[in-house]
Amino acid sequence: MSDATDLSKEPAPDPAEDNAFFPSPYSLSKYTAPKTDFDGVRHKGACAGGRWKVLMIGTDERYLLTENGKFFSTGNHPVEMLLPLHHMTEAGFDVDVATLSGNPVKLELWAMPEEDRAVMETYEAIKPKLKEPLKLSEVVADKLGPESDYVAVFVPGGHGAVIGLAESEDVTETLDWALANDKHVITLCHGPAALLAAARGKDKSPFAGYSLCVFPDALDTGANLEMGYLPGRLRWLVADLLEKQGVEVLNSGITGQTHQDRRLLTGDSPLASNALGLLSADVLVEAAKE
Repeated sequence: MSDATDLSKEPAPDPAEDNAFFPSPYSLSKYTAPKTDFDGVRHKGACAGGRWKVLMIGTDERYLLTENGKFFSTGNHPVEMLLPLHHMTEAGFDVDVATLSGNPVKLELWAMPEEDRAVMETYEAIKPKLKEPLKLSEVVADKLGPESDYVAVFVPGGHGAVIGLAESEDVTETLDWALANDKHVITLCHGPAALLAAARGKDKSPFAGYSLCVFPDALDTGANLEMGYLPGRLRWLVADLLEKQGVEVLNSGITGQTHQDRRLLTGDSPLASNALGLLSADVLVEAAKE
């Protein structure tokens, strides 16, 4: 009988793209599981039938180019997306999904916990919106403003979040709107890459002085390479650039840590997905009452 030590640490080829790779079988045995730590929701139906929505910005990019010229076949991490959404939608919040291009959201389906009922139910419910999302520039033009129905902006993680979001003018305008209108911003793992866009066109990031949780750079430069999760070194590191913008990173590892600083809610990794969902439901239900 084989165990994890018998599994290959070589990244697995993705036949859909030249020189592209999925995580190695060994790394998936360490990083994925058929179920999450979900054990119930709070505030079920508390905001049902109300006006308030969550705007989720997903990644529409699959392939992340690494320093050695290899592509990492990535996307949004399904647990980091679907488990927080489950808590928010169960509390009664509707969700709009947007991508930069309006093209479908890409998911790391190799991390889907297919035995987890909460995650899979939310996946089936939101799948049509993932396939046909809104275009973020059109959301900025038509759906933001002081009277917007959005109570929060949610940016799920997965390495796909580092492709394009940090440089997007539309993400900049979305974050500017959220900060100016006292809306919550919820993100975890590599999703805080989007926060880098808030500094575009400014002398200083509006998130300077904030503290948050984010996926630690040390794993992307160490264990994720050693176990074959990544096929090469990333061309830039999320926590490093956030710190250079004056943001304080609280965590050095992944323990499931979450944190709230003003209206910014963050988590360190997929392990934080359930706790961040619970925290988000608590905060958004209270915000809706106000």
